[in-house]
Amino acid sequence: MNSPFKAWRTSLVIRVTGTIVLLSIILIYLAGSALYTQISSGIFDEKLNLSISDAQSTARNAQFQLTFSQYQDKAALKSIFAEILAVPPKTFDNTAREVAIFSFAKTKVRFKFSGASNFLEVTSIPKDFRKKTKISNTTQWGRAKLSYINGRNEPAIVVGHTLKIAGAGNYEFYVLFSLEQQTRTMALILNYLWLTGIALTFLIGIITFFVLRRLISPIRDAARVAEELTAGNLELRMDINGEDEIARLGYSFNEMAVALQQQISRLENLSKLQQRFVADVSHELRTPLTTIRMASQVIYSARDIFEPKVARSAELLVSQIERFESLLRDLLEVSRFDAQAAVLEIGEVDLTALVKETIDYVHPSQDRIILLLAPITPVIVDIDPRRIKRILRNLISNAMDHRDGKNIEVQIKESENEVSIGVRDYGLGFTYTDKKLLFERFWRADTSRARSTGGTGLGLSIALEDAKLHQGEIDVWGERGRGAHFVLTIPKFAGGSIRSRPISAQPE
Repeated sequence: MNSPFKAWRTSLVIRVTGTIVLLSIILIYLAGSALYTQISSGIFDEKLNLSISDAQSTARNAQFQLTFSQYQDKAALKSIFAEILAVPPKTFDNTAREVAIFSFAKTKVRFKFSGASNFLEVTSIPKDFRKKTKISNTTQWGRAKLSYINGRNEPAIVVGHTLKIAGAGNYEFYVLFSLEQQTRTMALILNYLWLTGIALTFLIGIITFFVLRRLISPIRDAARVAEELTAGNLELRMDINGEDEIARLGYSFNEMAVALQQQISRLENLSKLQQRFVADVSHELRTPLTTIRMASQVIYSARDIFEPKVARSAELLVSQIERFESLLRDLLEVSRFDAQAAVLEIGEVDLTALVKETIDYVHPSQDRIILLLAPITPVIVDIDPRRIKRILRNLISNAMDHRDGKNIEVQIKESENEVSIGVRDYGLGFTYTDKKLLFERFWRADTSRARSTGGTGLGLSIALEDAKLHQGEIDVWGERGRGAHFVLTIPKFAGGSIRSRPISAQPE
């Protein structure tokens, strides 16, 4: 049932062809109806004029005969009536014409006469038309139906007159003309109009279909090539024939594909060089950094014998070296993600204990500003504890940096196959524009060089990559002045997938 509707939605050829055919049917129907109406009106008007002229001539002859009969007896009058009604029956060479005569009610009894030609039923003449004819002094006409005693019926025109005979009375005189031949003619014309309309509609549909296919075929080819380019087959090109507008479109499309391929190749090479540079620099810096760290530890251990300014410099040296080491670790981790060399070391872990341990690491103070909401029973999951702990450190540290003096809530909820950890702060929050950049590398909320919050700008991007390694995700909500809510959701079992989210990022 859905196949025709799907073809209508997905095929421009079918949609345009169907629309043109539908409009053609409407236009042909309107034109055919107008033409049929004009033809039928013309045929009827011609038949009506001839019928009225013939009826008037017949009425004059009958009037003359009946006027002459007033000097004769009743038998002679009836003979004249019979002669008037003696109309030849219908044959293949002529059309039916019938005559009917009725005397008025006030006509003398000996002159009363009623009759019709060729066994015509007197009911063929409508009663309303007879009343109109009686009270009128002019020729009247109307539509009627010839009904014969044998049951045959035909459409007809009836023309009525009033005959006045001095000394005898008044008579209704009707001449009926069959329209059967005209009806057959109009039926034949109607059939030809239908056949012509169907043939025109079919030809219009066929021509439109093939012309559109010719025009749409290059566009369909371009769509196919574009899909292949999107899938990574950058060598595919359109086939071009001719020198018309469609051919020029193909040339332009192929040139665009070549430029796109070259640009992608340049970007890939640049990305590889960048990744290699980051990895090489990170590895090369570890050896001198280790030596510097050892030397700084020696200086830091002996800071009590130095002057206060030198001792303070030793403390700053150690803290900055730790920060430098953190940056190198992040860069090395990013290079592993880029090289797709990051692997998981899965084990069964109590997630509640892991969260408590992380909170104690990030905020060891006894002043508890972090509220933990967790199930009473252990939450056992299959995870890489090092990577999950790193995600939690990043999320909680980020909340600590932006809490604006307010408490932080860490919540753990589980379902049958998933577990979620939500980190909610009520601090500065962020805008919709910031939300789109949160997980970008090297992006920081505080972009100033003398920033008071934020680190290298790699924490959230690494956290997201760690979540993806676990087939999980990080949802986020935030509003300026109302804080932020980061939710980590991962499957409870290795190799699983997320089908529900125990914690929604949108706060209640």
